[in-house]
Amino acid sequence: MSNDATVTAADIARLAAVGRAAVSNWRRRHDDFPQPVGGTAVSPTFSLAEVENWLRGQGKLTDSPVRERVWQSLRAAASEGMDLADVLTFAGAFLLSLRDDPGHWRELPDASDEEIARTLRARTGPVPPSCAVIARALAQLVDELGVSETFEFLRTRYLEHHSRRVYLTPEPVVRLMLELGGPARTVLDPACGTGTFLKTAHELFKDVDRLLGQEIDDTTARMSAIQLALRGAPAEVCPGDSLLADAFPGRTVDLVVSNPPFNDRGWGYEQLTGDPRWEYGLPPRMESELAWLQHGLAHVHPGGHVVLLMPPAVANRRSGRRVRSELLRRGALRAVIGLPPGAVPNMAVALAIWVLRRPASGDTPADDVLMVDTSADPENFQKTALDAWGRYAKGKPAKTDSSVVVRIIDLLDDEVDLTPARYLPQRTTPTAEGSFIAAREALEKRAAALPQTVADLSFLAQARARADVPMTTIGELAKAGVLQILRPSAKVRTGEGNVPVLTLEDIALGQEPTGTAAHDPHHVQTAAGDVVVSLAARHPVARVMREGGAVLGPGLALVRAEPSRLDPDFVAGWLLLGAQGASLRSSTSSARFDVRRARLPRLTLDEQTELGRAFRKLTDLEAALRETYRRGADVLRLGLEGLGAGTLRPSG
Repeated sequence: MSNDATVTAADIARLAAVGRAAVSNWRRRHDDFPQPVGGTAVSPTFSLAEVENWLRGQGKLTDSPVRERVWQSLRAAASEGMDLADVLTFAGAFLLSLRDDPGHWRELPDASDEEIARTLRARTGPVPPSCAVIARALAQLVDELGVSETFEFLRTRYLEHHSRRVYLTPEPVVRLMLELGGPARTVLDPACGTGTFLKTAHELFKDVDRLLGQEIDDTTARMSAIQLALRGAPAEVCPGDSLLADAFPGRTVDLVVSNPPFNDRGWGYEQLTGDPRWEYGLPPRMESELAWLQHGLAHVHPGGHVVLLMPPAVANRRSGRRVRSELLRRGALRAVIGLPPGAVPNMAVALAIWVLRRPASGDTPADDVLMVDTSADPENFQKTALDAWGRYAKGKPAKTDSSVVVRIIDLLDDEVDLTPARYLPQRTTPTAEGSFIAAREALEKRAAALPQTVADLSFLAQARARADVPMTTIGELAKAGVLQILRPSAKVRTGEGNVPVLTLEDIALGQEPTGTAAHDPHHVQTAAGDVVVSLAARHPVARVMREGGAVLGPGLALVRAEPSRLDPDFVAGWLLLGAQGASLRSSTSSARFDVRRARLPRLTLDEQTELGRAFRKLTDLEAALRETYRRGADVLRLGLEGLGAGTLRPSG
């Protein structure tokens, strides 16, 4: 493996199992930390060999450097004129060959590069120029991880660095959906992404003999096919758009299960108006979910199940009323199961699972639908859903606090609303016994920590104002290349897709991203150490990101500083001062804060760090006060509910 491999700050953080901010601190505080060997001032690269030696000497090396060397070898091969996706496809083919005939490779390590290349070309097809180097590196990593896990590592790293951001459906939700629709011998996921449903079906269903998948992204489809093959799964994964270019026309399976794209306005309404799959009605232009649902029904045997993850709006949008009515009248819809908020991360709303069954000839049409709401017990939502479904499937009463069987005739009104919570008793009492006491104890704990947060400010002492410090502006520093000022893409449309978006409200409240958007390569993604600032003068706020990955939302700007020259907390503090000044000067609600004009003093990095620490202590106080208020609001709400319901009373 090449000793010329380079790594980024994010790669170093991974090797040491720390955040990127820690790497920035090491660069500032350790004179012997390796110097950059390439990249840019904002995103430098370092010698992997030098970084590995430094981390080992500091006792900070936690991840295997072999993995990093293998990854860098593949990246280097891609830089020689071959697309990285093709390099990974070769890696997968080599690993399949290694799995099928491990003894063959034992004869090759000592052979010349030319001989290895000839052998690999005969066994795998096209090979990259440095295929011998890659093969040797992969064989070494296989000794550490095994064949399938080696490719899983490469695939995960590729998706992190070089492809659209992919959000995996959480395993508890995947298993729940498969158990609701199974067991099955044949399974189709028409929007399979990284193949999570197919992989889990192979593990869960003992008698599965055919797994079919289609994925619109060619690279993701190829990698999913290789990974499933390496696990010995009987899978067939094809690239392409399932709605516009179905890879399996006429083929039916026992179970269709998927987490399809949401709110897709370009799903093919104009091209597919007369498509025979629309057995229950033409899906409206803005209802792509109803197209995926009917695509699934068209691909299951009579009596087979379709289990899809759906956004809540599908249950009650007026435009989809006609299709929902037909699904009910013909007995195709069997259950709607509302998931608790957060069951699928990075989604601003709580999703639902729809369970459908293709009616078989001679069936008596179903006259009811199971409605389940699992939000009251998020820790046990799987058990709640499966218990209700099991009782319903056996014809036993399913009415509980979280589930009810609703007659279809009662659903066929002007709205045809399929939201489970609408048909369950409204909860006016605390969701669980002891909720008020737990909330009160949490408030006491938070309030008890406040004095220490205030005491932490004691290092700030009154001082005479310094008038001799030269000042500069954010704009001047941007011109000098010390920092970047980034603004959100004009294409960010919140409320669509499943990419997490940091909103103005999130920044103001100090919370995790709550917005979502469809993937777009032009989006601005935040990184650890970035300073996000509000552009609305009436909302003066600046926040240092401790973790990255979210898309920058409307009304925000991002300042990305060179960590070896600027302390992020120092920058955030002066941006907040500038934003507050703009707030005081603004006379209208639409006034904007000009980030470029924000002033800050010219100080050494050590002086910046000292001031930044002080700014951070003040913002810690703000966060503590905000959290105390939230805890207090919970106590107030639960106390009122408990007194009103009689579950709380004065104790004397």
